[in-house]
Amino acid sequence: MITSVRLKNFKNFADETLRLGPFTVIVGANASGKSNVRDAFRFLHGIGRGYTLADIVGGISGAGGRAEWEPIRGAANEIARVGESEFALEAMIDTSSRKAETEERLRLKGLQTTPVPTEVNYAIRVGCDAAREKGFSIKGVSLGADTGHSWERPEGWLEPWRQADGTILENQDLLPDMFPGYGRELSSLRYTIASTFRGIRFLDPVPNLMRQPSSLGQIVLGDKGENLPSVLHTICANKTRGAILTEWIRELTPMDIAGFGFPSDPSGRIHLMMVEEGGREVSAYSASDGTLRFLAMLAALLGPVPASLYFIEEIDTGLHPSRLHLLLDLIETQTAETGIQVVATTHSPTLLSMMSDRTFEDACVVCRLPDTTDAVIRPVSEIPKAAKLRKSQGLGRLLASGWMEDVLAFTEGGEGSG
Repeated sequence: MITSVRLKNFKNFADETLRLGPFTVIVGANASGKSNVRDAFRFLHGIGRGYTLADIVGGISGAGGRAEWEPIRGAANEIARVGESEFALEAMIDTSSRKAETEERLRLKGLQTTPVPTEVNYAIRVGCDAAREKGFSIKGVSLGADTGHSWERPEGWLEPWRQADGTILENQDLLPDMFPGYGRELSSLRYTIASTFRGIRFLDPVPNLMRQPSSLGQIVLGDKGENLPSVLHTICANKTRGAILTEWIRELTPMDIAGFGFPSDPSGRIHLMMVEEGGREVSAYSASDGTLRFLAMLAALLGPVPASLYFIEEIDTGLHPSRLHLLLDLIETQTAETGIQVVATTHSPTLLSMMSDRTFEDACVVCRLPDTTDAVIRPVSEIPKAAKLRKSQGLGRLLASGWMEDVLAFTEGGEGSG
């Protein structure tokens, strides 16, 4: 579980730390920096996938020109904060919930040499030449653990890769297998960091893609909701989980859902049907966008191959305000029971008014301060009087009125803006 991410001179953050719980809700005005937080998670995810700095920044094209990895959003020279020549990201990881599982996997791989630490941290500093003469380069990477061990590779430990036009971009693994002089004792630490970052997913369901048939055996839900029929088919193969899935969707819609059907076409692909009491079938092609988005959330959280962390922007899209409590209940229940993390952005006052006390403690606001390009990240619970006003006026009303931003502008303006 990632417990915090620090962003230093990254996009519009001078030096801010996002604290994370099982379910973290991020609010903030348009263009405040919420999507920049997502970019930071994408950068870490790219590290976990073993991509080079050039890959993460510039993207990767697969066979036929299809994008295997989209570049970091925005212009490359806008990744670092305005006027800065480098940026840094740091993540803290709590491994306690999956420590035994990780140690067993390492043992099977023949990599286990020391116990997996309970707390791990990873930090990277990236230099970026404003004139684009040197491009991007790794200034330093450090790894640490609560066992007291730490390792650091300083600037200059990698040879840069020069493109044909003379631009230099780093073309090396950002989480190396070996640090000079330490051999294999870093294996458990590296594996923990890599698997945690690799397990991040960015769920952005697209209804038209979720309506498409898929093949049996495709049990991983795509980031855009691809393979929804086959993932739900796998869930329904387990009667208990299938019943849970059906009950959730019955609560969402006025339809009297009794279960799901998965007819196959001549090509062998299966389609998604919702079956009502009495046998009436409604295909995914007729289902509303909101229903399909909710089904995607169910497939992600109940499916056989869940991510370790889902980042979901505008999580309330397509759902009626009176049904948002179901979404909150689903995520709060599953994150508490399974160890899956969810980080979500929203503009919905209704959703904020319905969140539990635990989710409120992990909610945060991203606010761009007046007369500056910088933004801050603050836990909502730590804004003066927020907890008290939540009980008397409701958090949704505070969000809709812009009260949070007003308070932060007053309390953090000036010296707090740098």
